[in-house]
Amino acid sequence: MASHGRSVTGRPAGPPALDFDVVVVGAGMSGLYALKVLREQGLRVVVVEKAPGVGGTWYWNRYPGARCDVPSLEYSFGFDPDLEQEWVWTEHFASQPEIERYLNHIADRYDLRRDIRLNTAVCSATFDEASDSWAVETEAGDRLRARFCIMATGGLSAPNRPPFPGIDRFGGTVVQTSLWPEQGVELEGRRIGIIGTGSSGVQSIPELARVAAHLTVFQRTPTFTWPSHNKLLTAGEQAAVKKRYREIRREQARSPSGTAGTTGALSFQVPIDDREILASTPEEREAVLGEFGFSACRVWVDTARDLEANEMAVELFREMVRRTVKDPELAEALSPRGYPLGCKRPVIDAGYFDTFNRDNVSLVDLREDGIEEITSTGIRTAQGHVELDVIVLATGFDAMTGALTRMDIRGRDGRLLRDDWADRPRTYLGVSMAGYPNLFVSVGPGSPSVLASYPTQIELQLGWIAALLRHAFEKGFTFVEADAAYQDAWCDHVDAVAEGTMFTAPSCNSWYNGQNVEGKPRVFLPYAGGLTVYMERCNAAAGNGYEGFSIR
Repeated sequence: MASHGRSVTGRPAGPPALDFDVVVVGAGMSGLYALKVLREQGLRVVVVEKAPGVGGTWYWNRYPGARCDVPSLEYSFGFDPDLEQEWVWTEHFASQPEIERYLNHIADRYDLRRDIRLNTAVCSATFDEASDSWAVETEAGDRLRARFCIMATGGLSAPNRPPFPGIDRFGGTVVQTSLWPEQGVELEGRRIGIIGTGSSGVQSIPELARVAAHLTVFQRTPTFTWPSHNKLLTAGEQAAVKKRYREIRREQARSPSGTAGTTGALSFQVPIDDREILASTPEEREAVLGEFGFSACRVWVDTARDLEANEMAVELFREMVRRTVKDPELAEALSPRGYPLGCKRPVIDAGYFDTFNRDNVSLVDLREDGIEEITSTGIRTAQGHVELDVIVLATGFDAMTGALTRMDIRGRDGRLLRDDWADRPRTYLGVSMAGYPNLFVSVGPGSPSVLASYPTQIELQLGWIAALLRHAFEKGFTFVEADAAYQDAWCDHVDAVAEGTMFTAPSCNSWYNGQNVEGKPRVFLPYAGGLTVYMERCNAAAGNGYEGFSIR
């Protein structure tokens, strides 16, 4: 138990004064909304953010081609009807600069900046049992004390940088998609190598190919990706959505994914009916290919839980790759094999496979042998040495847990979160952890997180957390902690819901289950039961007096 010393009179000093009621870590979507809703409850709130600007992932990920894969008219907050009507989105799928502008507008419109401290990275957060408060320390040496702490650090905010041998001696430019410099990178006419073909790689490869003297793609795992058919939004399309925004928001809240699919922009999605691919004829499959193209693999209802059906559907996808990429050997190298459709996050693209028909684009397939070393002038594999001027690391994130385990977060009895999560993350309802009183997480492990659209989920989940904090302050409670037994039961439920899906297929290695980061335990991290069921469980706990929490 922490000691607070003695007063100048010799009597024991009282507990330290609280600087704030709540410290929020992170000024992305979660942090901005947390500040708004908690400040409206009359609480003293401060947000600390390591970046020079607000926006979270939409500040850092400014690589060429970065954009959202949820329609912009839905990837937005619904708490203010006036904001909905006044803001104008320009594209069906908004680009990074447009989303960053939107989040800066949020910060300005609701006067949030006065309670946000930018360029303020948090290194530790420690619970003081004597005062039921959190001491949050920054890298600059500041110490902020508050009753509650909310980690709004995001699901995709801790960049993953594999330890490639020799990378520090490369004489050219090394840049990571998730840490793209605000001033940009000189790419025109350069020899560019990009490592990684996940979402960031798929989005940036066509853009890089347009400006590079030559682009070499180093691919470890071929990707399932669907054309977005992105286009400018017309005034009529915007007006039609804005006319029924209240209904759309209700549909989003009732949707497992937090989306309503209202704008017609989700062209990479297809209606899934009762058709079973195992019962289909070659003629039927060809007809579906003609109608849906790359998305033909997603029509069939039996692909979600039957691996044989799944493989038949994947063959339809590979056929579309063969029909798109002119070089047969290259098409084969770009065709996904060895893992099922649906085990990884869907990726949408703008001309990804067509890009490999360009004369200035080549592929190094790393499935047979990986990168041996990065030299002073390029990248060496068993297939040879590639001379480069720029290396782009599209190597993803230590998703959902990395932002938390990279900080020293200490709860009761000095316990350290990264140690408690060494074999798996444990949460109750995805928002709280046993042993860490008064600490809450937004879109964390055990919540729908990356499986549901963030704005909808954030409003619902942080609204729930805000209601719990309002309850605590109104009743004079200073201590709120998840019960370990309820936490264990929730973890079991999260595992059970994912069991039998392609997410947990033995051949599925993804950032959903931590297998993109060396040494990370294999655990399916998000809640696969859907946002609707998730909020029903949260609201049921609240209705039962916040069942599963010790509150005093």
